[in-house]
Amino acid sequence: MANHKSAMKRDRQSKVRRMRNRMHKSRMKSAVRIVEEAVVRGTVEEAREALQKAIPVIQKTAAKGTIHRKTASRKVSRLTRKVNRMESVA
Repeated sequence: MANHKSAMKRDRQSKVRRMRNRMHKSRMKSAVRIVEEAVVRGTVEEAREALQKAIPVIQKTAAKGTIHRKTASRKVSRLTRKVNRMESVA
């Protein structure tokens, strides 16, 4: 436990930031999961719509600093490739 005033403040701030980061990351993971489930089900239109909803969520998570911008880019790229492959097969 922190003893100095500044260390106590740092502890409070880190707890708030941790919860905020968890919230953003959870929201992003849910959006990604919805896209992947639609791909598994094989519904092209549903997967495309879910992808369009997931992309801004992923980018906002990166913009807030919860994940690195290149990680966000990689996630968007991989999801897009999955959906595009699904469309080409169908």
